[in-house]
Amino acid sequence: MAPPRPKAAKSKTRPKPKASGGVLGWFRRHPVPTALGAALVVFGAVLAERALMTPKPGAKPRLQLPLVADPPPLVMEEPPRPFRIPRLPEVPPAPVPYPGGDSALTPAPPTAPGPAPVPAPVIVKPASQEHPAPIPAPVTPVEVATLPPPPPPAPTGREGQPAWIKYAVPASLPVDRPAIAVIIDDLGVDRKRSARVVKLPGPLTLAWIPYAGDLKGQTQAARVAGHELLLHMPMEPEGGDEDPGPGALLTSLGKDEAVRRLEKGLTSFDGFVGVNNHMGSKFTANRTLMEPVLAVLKQRGLLWVDSKTTAASVGPGIARSIGLPNASRDVFLDNELSVAAVRAQLAKAEEVAHRHGVAVAIGHPHDTTVEALAAWLPTLAKRGFTLVPVSAIVKARHAGG
Repeated sequence: MAPPRPKAAKSKTRPKPKASGGVLGWFRRHPVPTALGAALVVFGAVLAERALMTPKPGAKPRLQLPLVADPPPLVMEEPPRPFRIPRLPEVPPAPVPYPGGDSALTPAPPTAPGPAPVPAPVIVKPASQEHPAPIPAPVTPVEVATLPPPPPPAPTGREGQPAWIKYAVPASLPVDRPAIAVIIDDLGVDRKRSARVVKLPGPLTLAWIPYAGDLKGQTQAARVAGHELLLHMPMEPEGGDEDPGPGALLTSLGKDEAVRRLEKGLTSFDGFVGVNNHMGSKFTANRTLMEPVLAVLKQRGLLWVDSKTTAASVGPGIARSIGLPNASRDVFLDNELSVAAVRAQLAKAEEVAHRHGVAVAIGHPHDTTVEALAAWLPTLAKRGFTLVPVSAIVKARHAGG
């Protein structure tokens, strides 16, 4: 058996306390360094705060927010209500005055609201459009008196010639023999007898009534046959027994209406050299109405042939005073409807031509007149006369015309 170990002798010194572990234990064992370190930390924090709050030269200042206590919590008594735009009552717009007249243009009534409009894009205007010219205020219309339209200008032909020369059948008065112009009135209504007249040897001067039918075709055939044309304008006769026809010039008309009727007659066909009167013993004696009528013929470049249905006609005098080319009838061929009577009047026309160098005879498309002319016309040259259109006589009587 092994002897027992001897017990260790007890030490008389106080044993050292066990050190606490971790950072706190170190701080407790070294209080002085701990206090100095804490002071350095506070001092460094103060320096850092001053460095941050002091702006550098040339640097933008920083926003400094004050230190405030936390605001108290917001307590709402009730939930917020959505904002609504109040709708105004719809008022219809006032009528906008229209510059073109006295009436107003009223905008259409407002329709139901649609979707919200898309904002228009911003357009950058050039410098020249930054200050546009102001829009002028609407001009109040001024009432102007209505005037009749002016008559159209005189028709001109070759080298600016007037119509009475442009449409004239080429002819000239001979110096060694007298000339006779034969005018046949009242053509166009009786187309069969008018066609017989057109077939006579010419040149004759044929006067067509404006209210006849197919004047374009009838007058074109006459021109192709070598005849000259007149417009045979209906005019009021003395007494109320005879009717001059529709569109006649009457003494009961005003000047404007008389001119309007004449201008309407002038549009019935074309290619004529002038106008003569159908009846008209009363109208041609009325100076007040004859003056504007003959003025229209002057402006149109036409000539005037006065049928002299009355000795009181003022037509020749007015025509001379305004420079209107004109001629007058010398002999009526068929006041009596017989071939013998017409031949006697043709002989009278020859006597006038012998005395004055020229004669103007007027007849109508009667059967007796056509028969007498058909026998007389081919013998003129043998008896020493020349058949001419009326424009040739007018040309000889008007120097330079």
